Amino acid sequence: MNKLFAIFLSAVVAVGAVVAKDDPQKILERLPKGTIIERDIVYATNGEREMLLDVYRPKSDKPLPLVIWFYGGAWDWGNKDRSQPLIPMLSRGYAIAGVTHTKSKEEIFPAVINDCRAAVSFLRLNAKRFNLDPKRFGAAGESSGGHLTALLATTSDTNEFQKHPVTQKASSAIQAASPWCGPTDFLKLNDVKASQDYSNPRSAPSRLVGKSIKQAPEKCRQANPITYVTKDDPPCFIVHGDRDFVVPLNQSELLHAALGEAGVPSTLHVVKGAGHGFSKITPANEKVVERVMDFFDAQFKSEKKQTVP
Repeated sequence: MNKLFAIFLSAVVAVGAVVAKDDPQKILERLPKGTIIERDIVYATNGEREMLLDVYRPKSDKPLPLVIWFYGGAWDWGNKDRSQPLIPMLSRGYAIAGVTHTKSKEEIFPAVINDCRAAVSFLRLNAKRFNLDPKRFGAAGESSGGHLTALLATTSDTNEFQKHPVTQKASSAIQAASPWCGPTDFLKLNDVKASQDYSNPRSAPSRLVGKSIKQAPEKCRQANPITYVTKDDPPCFIVHGDRDFVVPLNQSELLHAALGEAGVPSTLHVVKGAGHGFSKITPANEKVVERVMDFFDAQFKSEKKQTVP
């Protein structure tokens, strides 16, 4: 009997490990007092999968600027509760949102960016519900989330990746972007020192496009943010460490150069001695977040007139 119970218990634990919900505790503990919390909101569906987002905002008599966080996780793991880096923005009078999207193991590109654009449209369509200013939408993200942030920015003036019906009801454009250490040109990832051979079929970019990136140049072109760079893209504040060999610095340099050539305001903030990622809470990373917040302040709290395509 004890043996049977042990087998049953192990099975329950195993299933629980698969279906367990995201643990919000870390982010909830850090929210400023009085934060208005709305969680697990369905913004789109992919078959039977519900795509969820959270919105956190301070109390305000006026519509708030919004910054959406796209977490890192090789397009294959992570969740919306990893939006902790943006929590300080609440005290600066911003709403923030965390978005969970389709993983590459569930469906290859472009499913993930279709989701991201749908999330932007959903939030804009429901701007009054969340007390948001639809003319002041920004995005930030790290690693694979940095890639998605950059792709959102460079496709904001296009009709690309609008599979979900909600994108026909409200614009999926953003007005400012801060991509952190994200891939921007997949086929140039191995042009410089890197921690792995990205052409390996098991690499994250290869899994995203469904085969080795060397065997899928057109799919890579479709997934590359620099493919879509035009003069109408929103201002960008790009962050990267000069000791990052997971996603080499050349990826942010390529995006920054392309934006500059197109006449788009772009700043590349290279963090000396930093490796991959800035979302862990450390004094050095807090300084990075300060710079990012200053960038959004310059875009959304100045006299600059915002427009939505």
